[in-house]
Amino acid sequence: MFNDTLLTAVEEELERGAWRLRFSDELEARFEADTQRKRSRSLAVAGLISAVIYCVFLINDYSFRPDSFTTALILRIGVMLPIGLPILWWVYRGVPPPLRETLMASTVIVATVVSCLIFVSSSVAFSYVDVFSFGLILLVGNIVYSLRFSYACVSSAISIFIILGFVLPYEPMPPEVKRLAIFTIIAQALFTLVANYRFERSERTSYLHVLKEKLRAGYYFQDNQKLTQMSVTDSLTNLANRRQFDAVFPVRWQEAADKGLCLGLMVIDIDHFKAYNDYYGHPQGDVCLQQVAKAMQANSRDSDLVVRFGGEEFLVLMSNTTPETAIPAAERIRCSVEALGIANHGVSAHSIVTISIGVAVLRPAVGLTPTDLLLKADEALYEAKRQGRNRIRKASLVDLPPSDDAVGGLGVSAR
Repeated sequence: MFNDTLLTAVEEELERGAWRLRFSDELEARFEADTQRKRSRSLAVAGLISAVIYCVFLINDYSFRPDSFTTALILRIGVMLPIGLPILWWVYRGVPPPLRETLMASTVIVATVVSCLIFVSSSVAFSYVDVFSFGLILLVGNIVYSLRFSYACVSSAISIFIILGFVLPYEPMPPEVKRLAIFTIIAQALFTLVANYRFERSERTSYLHVLKEKLRAGYYFQDNQKLTQMSVTDSLTNLANRRQFDAVFPVRWQEAADKGLCLGLMVIDIDHFKAYNDYYGHPQGDVCLQQVAKAMQANSRDSDLVVRFGGEEFLVLMSNTTPETAIPAAERIRCSVEALGIANHGVSAHSIVTISIGVAVLRPAVGLTPTDLLLKADEALYEAKRQGRNRIRKASLVDLPPSDDAVGGLGVSAR
């Protein structure tokens, strides 16, 4: 997760005034996308719990207003549930954030209307005290649902106007009780809206901090990957280095042993490279190494590990190969370097840079170690150089002695 623009946007949001809730468009879209599924589920669960409690209030209806209990039963069970439950199902399945908040806010408004209809349907003495429970509906919307603040404000305002429209003309209710009820409901709306704002602000701030840490962790991970890659890569040629070879060689050896396959190894040396360096200088020698390394990499299989072992020495580790395929592969690499036509006047006026290659292929078996393969390929390289360089020699693998050398001690003799 690497995004400089996003990280900058997060840091800017954290520095903004605490009163603002909505993020910039890009960050707001990401916030809604990241929280959509969890929020939809939590809203649906909160809605189901609220629906159950809303229906439980039928007990209160039966006690306070037995004259209109049937009306209350029809309104709560026959109206509220058929409207509310499909809304909760749609929200649970997932709808766009604005529609989600609108649907949930609508359940608050519908519940307010239904409660007011139940309230005015009875003229039993003191049944009007039920008005004081209307604040619970606002509490559900603003705290239990925790609607987005703007939706909470709108649904609370609409609900208060609906309550005023039913309570003010209701004659059985004394004016003093009306004033107290209305004051109480408005106070509950304000208190719950303050809490709602704080909840949303806290949620958004927490989200920004978590996202910021994730973004930073992504950069740290990227840096660690780069460091890891650097530690196993030769900085000059971008080939694998000695450390990577020492780690991969025993693994490839064991894989070949487990599958009964052969493992091949080329040991490669640039001919007369000291003379090249002495004549052209080390900077030009580095360029030569880069060109040779590129040719070797381009003419090796993707599964082969091409290694700069040290100085002008290279290795090619070949999985699942045979002597019949290893020699043509080595010849292809030798020809590719020769075809570069890099002049080597340190040897003679007509000399070019060439390589000598020793090749060894064997099937891992009891009594053999990776060191045996490396030593045999190295011996073949010596033979190629002894016979005149710019050639390939295949190791003889008969009568290999058992070896106890550890892989960590692998080495190629100095030329």
